[in-house]
This record gives sequence, structure tokens and C-alpha cells, in this order.
Amino acid sequence: MASDTDLIKLYSGRILALAADIPHRGRLENPQASVKKRAPLCGSTVTVDLDVEDGVITRFGQDVKACALGQASAALMGAHIIGRSRAEIETARDALRAMLKEGGDAPGAPFMGYEVLSPARDYRNRHASILLSLEATAEALAEAERATACA
Repeated sequence: MASDTDLIKLYSGRILALAADIPHRGRLENPQASVKKRAPLCGSTVTVDLDVEDGVITRFGQDVKACALGQASAALMGAHIIGRSRAEIETARDALRAMLKEGGDAPGAPFMGYEVLSPARDYRNRHASILLSLEATAEALAEAERATACA
């Protein structure tokens, strides 16, 4: 069981600052794709709206209703999301998952900064919330690509 001191360390000033300043906050009007994901353990949700052109994200919006860790993760992703491909999103998602669950390295460029969430490794009930924004974005990007291919 985590002590109160451990929880205070987990919610560092950097995490709280990220959570307070999420880039691309809000929904888009008429997006090509929209995906809502929910973390079943904690109830956190992230809704992602986006547009894609030539395989990269050109417009992005996110509605984040999550704990500070999920919000910080959404902020890190949002800071680098415009111009990213599905392969880059999926690579970052997989690296973040490995960082949390297997002690792997944090995602690399262009998705820098996720190492701030490494203390959350010991809090499995927070992993789903931390992964939500990247998972929703990967799904939305795949959805937009399918819609474009069918058009």
C-alpha cells in the first residue's frame, strides 16, 4: 500500500503544471474522426477529435476528464500532436505502455517529457488513465484514414 508521502511525490509540481495547461483542449467542429475512451477502473474519459491530411494530423481537439496523471499525459501528447502520423502515435503509445508496465524507457522524440510519469509505474490503477489520450488518438487516426480511403 502506498503511503501518503508516496502519493504526494507522485503528484509532483511538474505533473500538476502539465495537468493545468492541456494543449488543444476542447472539441472540434466537424472533425473527420472522433473517439471517446474510458478507463474502467477510475472512470477517466478522453474524447479526441481530429482531421488528417496526407497521413498526418492537421487539426486536433481533446476533451479530458481524468485525474492529474491522465491530464498530464494528455498535455504531453497535445504539445506534439500536430503533424504526427499514426505510426508515431502508436510508437509513443507502445513505449508509454512499456514504461508503465515493464519498466521500459519513456517515449522518445517527438513525444518528449513522459518520464515525469514514471513514478506511476507502481500505481497500476492509474495506467489506463495515463494511456487514454494516446489510445484515443491512435483509434481516431485509424478511423479518419478508413473514412478517407472509402471516400
